[in-house]
Amino acid sequence: MVKELRIGEPAPDFLLPSVNGGPVTLNDFKGRWMILYFYPKDNTPGCTIQAKEFTAELKELEDMNAVVLGISSDSQKSHLKFSKDHSLGITLLSDKKREVMEDYGVWKKKKIFGKVRESIVRTTFIIDPDGNIARAWYGVKAEGNAQKAKETLQKLQKGSYSFSDVRTNGEE
Repeated sequence: MVKELRIGEPAPDFLLPSVNGGPVTLNDFKGRWMILYFYPKDNTPGCTIQAKEFTAELKELEDMNAVVLGISSDSQKSHLKFSKDHSLGITLLSDKKREVMEDYGVWKKKKIFGKVRESIVRTTFIIDPDGNIARAWYGVKAEGNAQKAKETLQKLQKGSYSFSDVRTNGEE
């Protein structure tokens, strides 16, 4: 069974190519908040909604000292087309080997149409400026995820988010 990350744990570091081709690591953003989300596939309905919603929230998130990174196993070429087709402002990273997905516990066996196969579970993390998991949602819905992440980040920054509000699995 794949281990899910828990609140307070260090976020696994990564080194992945971005949509621009340059490598990106977790440590590149030390001192900033990060919304890191994993999604199944470029240019699919749910993934497009999620990416566009994060792009719409990006200015406010940047004003909150936060960066948004999206990860899928799609190629950099696919990410570039996806980004251009939908005028995305967020940074997309390519995890073709699915190593980072495994480190974050989002690559799992799922039953799809009666057959068990490995697949990505749509997941969003908020990582604090010290590089620790501040919030984790496994199995999220694409629509509304960006707004929920922004609202949660606001609460975390104000210190008004109680641990009784935090669940690491599924929707609230």
